[in-house]
Amino acid sequence: MSRSDVLAVSVPPWPERRQQIESEPLPANVVALLDEAAGEVPDRIALDFFEDGETLTYDALRRRVDRLAAGMARRGIGRGSHVGVMLPNVSALPVTWLALARLGAVMVPINIAYTPREMDYVVVDGEVDWLVIDGSCLATLAQMAQRPERLTDHRVFVVGGSARGCLAWEDLLAGGPDDVAPAAAADLDDLLNIQYTSGTTGFPKGCMLSHRYWLTISKVNARRDGRVFQRILAATPFFYMDPQWMMLMAFYQRATLFVARRQSASRFMEWVRRYLINFCLFPEIVFKQPPSPHDRDNEIVRVNVYGLHKENHAALEKRFDLIAREAFGMTEIGSALFMPIEATDMVGSGSCGILSPFREARVADPDGNTVPVGEIGELVVRGPGILQGYYNKPEATRAAFHGDWFRTGDLFRQDERGYFYIVGRVKEMIRRAGENISAREVEAVLRGLPEIVEAAAVPVPDETRGEEVKACVVLQPGLTRETVTPERIIAHCEAGLARFKVPRYIEYRSELPKTASDKIAKHLLKGAADPTAGCFDRAGGRR
Repeated sequence: MSRSDVLAVSVPPWPERRQQIESEPLPANVVALLDEAAGEVPDRIALDFFEDGETLTYDALRRRVDRLAAGMARRGIGRGSHVGVMLPNVSALPVTWLALARLGAVMVPINIAYTPREMDYVVVDGEVDWLVIDGSCLATLAQMAQRPERLTDHRVFVVGGSARGCLAWEDLLAGGPDDVAPAAAADLDDLLNIQYTSGTTGFPKGCMLSHRYWLTISKVNARRDGRVFQRILAATPFFYMDPQWMMLMAFYQRATLFVARRQSASRFMEWVRRYLINFCLFPEIVFKQPPSPHDRDNEIVRVNVYGLHKENHAALEKRFDLIAREAFGMTEIGSALFMPIEATDMVGSGSCGILSPFREARVADPDGNTVPVGEIGELVVRGPGILQGYYNKPEATRAAFHGDWFRTGDLFRQDERGYFYIVGRVKEMIRRAGENISAREVEAVLRGLPEIVEAAAVPVPDETRGEEVKACVVLQPGLTRETVTPERIIAHCEAGLARFKVPRYIEYRSELPKTASDKIAKHLLKGAADPTAGCFDRAGGRR
């Protein structure tokens, strides 16, 4: 179905769709959604780990979840237990998560790239009682300096490997009945995840996310377009939030989730074509891959894009013959804003859209008061199913709210039609000669240059102007400072930015430092003893 065909499909107008989404009751808990789907379409493929050659029908998934829950219960895992899960994208991860949901237990996802120091923090801060870990991560476990005494080897279950004293995860599936009857089924507002957000300074914070949180974000994505998504692609790690809600989105649609081992810009569209994908999150870096005559050969209905350079929006839709729509969300609040699929007039506007179902949002000043339409302030959001707070961090929780409004830390404006536009981070504004410059805006313009893969804009202290703008750029493979000169980058910026926003300093890097969840670690870029060393200075020439 072409993009024009998709848009021609008649669906109720958005206000009616929103009312229907909000009026339908949620399932009793996350695993009840699986039960409903397995009852209706038992033989349909629920999960396809296509690179491992493993598929699970809805019925097979439900039975495996129940066997695992029974095995965990026999070992002592029950309601309220905190279970760390340190796995790559293998089927054991979603099966473990759903089994914990069945038991009323709590998953603490752990990034497989964590160092022992980072693992220490999450295990201790998240009060992890049990651990499910991949065999490839055992060395990290062995090097922990603060492993709690309660986390004995007999409380560690290893997937795809073995360690003396530890138990095999697969053994939890052996023996005993397939079903498990927990003391009481989990309620909607029971805790299901302590999901750690990446921190740009210090350690991350654990978001307390309930069954209601996951059922809300997945239902919103499944229902808001009025279209059917039968094949959904998840290419990011399951220990992040996106594949988790995308799996439940598939359950709502009685669809198949295709799971890649890891993200790959070069193979992404091959996966889309091979598995006839209808919905996915579309990384902008895929747009920067060399064009292919097969780019339009796909069955995508909609893709979500986040922070897409607005000048690339129409070109992306045309090149791949798909519908790309912006959205805005966070680990703390789930889906907050989205652009309706029928809003063709907003393509290239740079807007994140309007309110998602179950959400209220407004733009506020530092005291939490709503600012006039068109003015810039912090986006604050409230509604059922947002985080219950940061685990073991009451002060951080209090600081994150104005009453019951969550402070996103993002600067927004709202227009007269109700569309929201992100301007930048509250703490990522560069103050130059009395002017506020959005780092996000500068980065968006830099990324609009095809030769630039990644970019970060950071402030540099300046005696005259207070701060100057420094751009750190990563070029496409094979390109160098000589082939993509600072003058070319400056000229490109001058074409899209007011002169006071144009970076003064350009630094070429082979890569940008990242946090554990692959976000740019700007605190490391700002922390250099001499932040202009080795940079091109457009005011003073090369350095």
